[in-house]
Amino acid sequence: MSEMSNPMVQPRISKVVINIGVGEGGDRLSNAESVLKLVSGVEPVRTLGKQQNRDLKVRIGFPIGCKATMRNQDVIKKFLTDAFWVRENTIPSWNFDREGNLSFGISDYTDFPDQKYNPDIGIFGMDINIVLERPGHRVSRRRRRSAKVAMNHRTTADEARAWFVENYGLKILEE
Repeated sequence: MSEMSNPMVQPRISKVVINIGVGEGGDRLSNAESVLKLVSGVEPVRTLGKQQNRDLKVRIGFPIGCKATMRNQDVIKKFLTDAFWVRENTIPSWNFDREGNLSFGISDYTDFPDQKYNPDIGIFGMDINIVLERPGHRVSRRRRRSAKVAMNHRTTADEARAWFVENYGLKILEE
């Protein structure tokens, strides 16, 4: 059995997390939540401060941003197609970590297709994190009998780059 015909070897996207860091609660945070709902179609969750920083006026337990996690493959496919279009289907190679995950930013949500500027909301950028893994990776997260994933079953950065080029037609900039 060849490696390409084995379905357990083929990487897949397990989730996409979109994050907007505002640094404060109030109207700006609620506007950021509405942007996430508008762009992703998923209900956002607030992120709370974990460290106190008096210079930035951040306190432990106070809301400082929001995030939305997408797991539906159809929604992920459409969102990533639009997000890569905003980035002109070009991603630097250093955006991939050694586990094969991809992280990049978008400076303005109005760059997405069908999005118009709303002066009541303002301009928000976002960070997009894509988790790429092979089937069977759940053994590291499950409650009962959790185990480590073997090194030969993890996705490498080179495999992730090749997968995104093949499935999304990305152009990877080498440095």
